[in-house]
Order: sequence, then C-alpha cells, then structure tokens
Amino acid sequence: MAHVQVIQRNAHLAGTVQLDHVKGSDGPLARAVLTAISNHYRGSGAAREQMTTAIRWTLWGTLAENAAAYLDKGSHVNLVGWVRNDIYQDGEGREVHGLAFTAEEVDFLDSRAQAQERQARRTGRDTSAAQR
Repeated sequence: MAHVQVIQRNAHLAGTVQLDHVKGSDGPLARAVLTAISNHYRGSGAAREQMTTAIRWTLWGTLAENAAAYLDKGSHVNLVGWVRNDIYQDGEGREVHGLAFTAEEVDFLDSRAQAQERQARRTGRDTSAAQR
C-alpha cells in the first residue's frame, strides 16, 4: 500500500488533544487524536476567498504523549505525516470508505508564554503571579 505524504502548515487546534492508551505488541501504547485547522486563500482581488481545511490526525507513542501534555485548543502547529485509505464496517455492517491521517512530526509553534497563558485560561488560573 502506498502512502502519500501530507504537510499541514500554520494550523491551530480545534479542540483539546484526546489521549488514550491501546494494547500494543510491547504493552500499552499512547494514541492521541487532534483536529488541526488551516486557513488559506484562493483567488485574488475582490474574488479572493478564504478556504478552511480541517484534518483529524492520529499520533502515536511519545509524540502522542507530548501533544497531550503541551497542546490545547488554539495551539499553533505544523504537522507532517501520511494519509491512507481506510475501510471499516459501520454499526449496521456496511462498508465505510475514508481517509486516515497519521502524524510523524509535530512542530509546536507557540512560545512557552503563549502555551502557559492558554493553559491558565483553560484551568481558570491567574498567570500574572507566575510571570513576576
């Protein structure tokens, strides 16, 4: 099966990273799922329109654990990975065709201060004392 490389640049996360552990051949393996949104423009002048692309990525192992620990809704990232055809049975036994995106690299684009501020807003803490 051929894999096609996918690069999503200057994306922001649509929500929190969903982390769980699945049974791997060597024991539990971390798996994270995140949705990254990229905005780009098509056309020029008055006909220029903004296009939005949302991709649901799966991350594995240490990459998944780091994403869950350091990324949150609104975090800015670059993602590099691959896409493959995915075929599975739905609850009624029908075959469903789709695409599965797996990330191999994640670049964290926010500064530490931006990430801490976003995390503090999420947890309701005051960051002004931490910055002094």
